[in-house]
Amino acid sequence: MDISLFDYELSEDLIAQKPCYPRDNSRLLNCIEKVSEDLKFKDLPKILNPGDVLVINNTKVIPSRLFGKRHEVNIEVTLHLKVKRNLWRAFIRPGRKCKIGEIIIFKNNLKAKLIEKFIQGDVLLEFNKGDQNLLNAVNHQGEMPLPPYIKRKTKSNDDKENYQTIFADLDGAVAAPTAGLHFTENLIKQLRSKGVLFAPITLHVGAGTFLPVKVNNIFDHKMHKEWGSVSEVSADIINNAIANNKRIISVGTTSLRILETIAKINNGKIKSWSGFTDLFITPGFKFRIVNLLITNFHLPKSTLLMLVSAFHGRDNIFKKYQYAITQKYRFFSYGDSCIFSRDNND
Repeated sequence: MDISLFDYELSEDLIAQKPCYPRDNSRLLNCIEKVSEDLKFKDLPKILNPGDVLVINNTKVIPSRLFGKRHEVNIEVTLHLKVKRNLWRAFIRPGRKCKIGEIIIFKNNLKAKLIEKFIQGDVLLEFNKGDQNLLNAVNHQGEMPLPPYIKRKTKSNDDKENYQTIFADLDGAVAAPTAGLHFTENLIKQLRSKGVLFAPITLHVGAGTFLPVKVNNIFDHKMHKEWGSVSEVSADIINNAIANNKRIISVGTTSLRILETIAKINNGKIKSWSGFTDLFITPGFKFRIVNLLITNFHLPKSTLLMLVSAFHGRDNIFKKYQYAITQKYRFFSYGDSCIFSRDNND
């Protein structure tokens, strides 16, 4: 399947550089029915039913962009995947001249040795601190890893709060599950009052989510790994809803990937689980769990655009995206969102 099938043109002025305030005042394109409907995100209770389950990602973004020195040369390090207690895969720049065995020195006696260089362009770093001690050091001196298309001349300290969902609880992500950025305490209260249920899951979003697909045939693309988990409590909420013919609504592509990963492993059932997933969802994928998907608008030629095309139908997606462009919706991480129904032709 050719990568050109997932390309579209977007004016730079539609790429959101800052979030909407208040968060739930962002726009929501309702694509559940055949005719698209322009809403605000705070209108979500109007289109959900009692007993519906919102599956939310409770991962918390760590300020994973670090700045250090190698032989007096400034080095920028972006952590993207924890391997062990003190081992992380990371992107470094400039990295071409960095050699295996060399030490990168950060603030407050934090150091990292370059252990391995990978063909994908990232490296393996071994830190002199591990687990919570390393996390404390990163939280103290790191910057939030905003996506490369956010091109403000200066990054705001507000990003430490803005680039974090209201559900954020478990440290580990290096990119935000952006569909969750639109929720507020007041909106959650309204949804609960209506009888909508919440099922938290965890997927620590990796920086690989921003990596472009560089192959012509999308099936030649190697999907990055991300760690996730689902508790027994959340599994029970989801299974009970399915048994009672209620809808499962994934808040974001991250929640969807975890649910469909587990369903694929367990023959269509949701069970408590933890581990890595590299599930690559493309058109033709058979969805087993998710009925509706709330998500932001995604980059051209991205794996996330392929996922939503698989879920809602590629032709449908591109019609809705073109409509969103004409209506001046805001795109990408800090942008607006849409809610899609599952294509019945899967």
